This record gives sequence, C-alpha cells and structure tokens, in this order.
Amino acid sequence: MTPVDEELTAFRTPKGIYCYKGMPFRLKNIGATYKRAMQRILDDMLHNNVECYVDDLVVKSKKREDHLHHLRKVFERLRRYQLKMNPSKYAFRVTTGKNLGFIVRQWGIEIEQANIDAILRMPESRNI
Repeated sequence: MTPVDEELTAFRTPKGIYCYKGMPFRLKNIGATYKRAMQRILDDMLHNNVECYVDDLVVKSKKREDHLHHLRKVFERLRRYQLKMNPSKYAFRVTTGKNLGFIVRQWGIEIEQANIDAILRMPESRNI
C-alpha cells in the first residue's frame, strides 16, 4: 500500500489516530482489488502452475522436478511486486489437501466425506 493510500484507511480511537500499512481484508473492496492485482502479477502462471483463491496461492506441478522451478518463479514475482507472505501459512510438499470442501490428491479431486454426510442428513424438502 502506498503512503498516500495509507491515509485513506485512517481511523480514530481513544488512544490516537491510526492507519493501515498493509492491505486489510476487512475493507469493502479489498477482495476485488487483491484478485485484480494477483491476476495482473501472476497472469502468465495462473491456471497453469498457480491457482489463486481469495488470499490463498497454490503452486502446482505435474512433475516433481519442475516444482522447485515453479515455486522460485512465484516467489521472484511476489518479491518484484513487494508482496509479503505469511510463513506460518506455508505448506510445502503437499500431496493431499483440503480446498473449498474438496480433497485434492495427486490423482484427482474428491468431495470431502463430511460434506456428503451433511447432504445425506438434510431433511427432505416439503415445499416445492
């Protein structure tokens, strides 16, 4: 966030006036702004080796030997645009993971069993 934009996020408290130095996701249009920025920054990589959803990035590779190259390319691009990542949210060498209610594995995507069970437990609709 530029210093000029920081002033636009100013708010007053009993202890003083504060403003954000980074992009807070609580602001009204931040999600759309972030998505647009990621599309511009990662344009050539999106849907090939990178997926972006809300504030999550997934770097994916078909071959293990290509993955380090893809990671390096993403990190270099983020560094070029001075974007910072939260190291506590990193997960490397993941072969299986949850994403949007699905289980993503090397061989495909499955629906999470808890979601299937929740649908099966739903009462039958009476008003159609």
